[in-house]
Order: sequence, then structure tokens, then C-alpha cells
Amino acid sequence: MSNGIPLMVLAFGTLGGLWFLGAAARKQVADLKGHPGRSNLIKDHGGPPRPNMPGTEH
Repeated sequence: MSNGIPLMVLAFGTLGGLWFLGAAARKQVADLKGHPGRSNLIKDHGGPPRPNMPGTEH
């Protein structure tokens, strides 16, 4: 076995592991989106922007 094969296995294994952890975290957030114990940041994420406070217009 050449020296490049174990390195490629390690690289693809690391990328696969990171992808799996990212997918699991994404599923966890999606499952808890409507949970009352979560903050409004997660629940209302992606809605329309809030209006500017008076005096902050540029």
C-alpha cells in the first residue's frame, strides 16, 4: 500500500464525520424549532426583518 492511500482514507473519513455531525446538528435544531423551551431566535429565524428603532436611520 502506498503512502497516499491511508491519507486519502483519513481525509475522506474526516469529511464524512464532519458531514454526519453537521447533519445531526441540523436535524436537532429542526426538531426543536417549535419547542417552547427554545429561544425566539431559533423559532422566529428567517422571518421578516424588524423595523429600525427611531433615530437609527442613516
